[in-house]
Amino acid sequence: MNGTRFSVRGKSILITGASGSLGGVAARELAQAGALLTLTGGNAAGLAKLIDDAGIENAAVVTRRTDTPDDAQAMVDAALERHGRLDGVLVASGMNYVAPITEMAVDDFDKVMRGNARGAWLVCQAAGRVLLRQGDGGSIVLVSSVRGALGHASGYSAYCASKAATDLLAKSLAAEWGEYGIRVNALAPTVFRSELTEWMYADDERGRATRESMFSRIPLRRFAEPEDFVGALIYLLSDASSFFTGQVMYLDGGYTAC
Repeated sequence: MNGTRFSVRGKSILITGASGSLGGVAARELAQAGALLTLTGGNAAGLAKLIDDAGIENAAVVTRRTDTPDDAQAMVDAALERHGRLDGVLVASGMNYVAPITEMAVDDFDKVMRGNARGAWLVCQAAGRVLLRQGDGGSIVLVSSVRGALGHASGYSAYCASKAATDLLAKSLAAEWGEYGIRVNALAPTVFRSELTEWMYADDERGRATRESMFSRIPLRRFAEPEDFVGALIYLLSDASSFFTGQVMYLDGGYTAC
């Protein structure tokens, strides 16, 4: 097999949520693989630390969240200004708010939907206009979750709904843009290490109890590390996945197989 098909060298890739756990690992690995990056997020200090710690060079940086069409356009414009074109997008930004539906404020539901489904839609809209204009395809990867297909008993009504919307956004855009060679897929993990989930990895009663409960449903008997997603990201953003679109790729240790 031609290894160059798995190459992202020289590809201009926009990452939203780059200061987060998964987005940060993706930025480091893609930079090492020779990609030209545009890094975005609301945490200016986090983005600066990522660039410094990883030694990322020549990256465009946009300290904005995907709240408005102007935010999404600014991200795409930064990629074009720095790198001259756009080849791929990783939408790794998102949020969650956990509460029983009977106790959840409508504003909190709206925040989750805006942060996950609406934010991804806005980035796809701005990026899609550029990819269509360029006329030579491209790849968009949306970070979803196993919760896009599975419910959760602990107050995830907003999150599950937002990730189901993310999955169908990927499928809809894959159908809409397929004739133009633009591929759109969703990457759906289960629990992976981040600031929000670090307590699940802790060696205390709460962490151990949570792991024992969840590992009974995960055939690989462990949670994920952000590095576990790098291979899939390289595949989805490279030419190796040139006939792969409209799919939800579950990186979940077998969780959805049970």
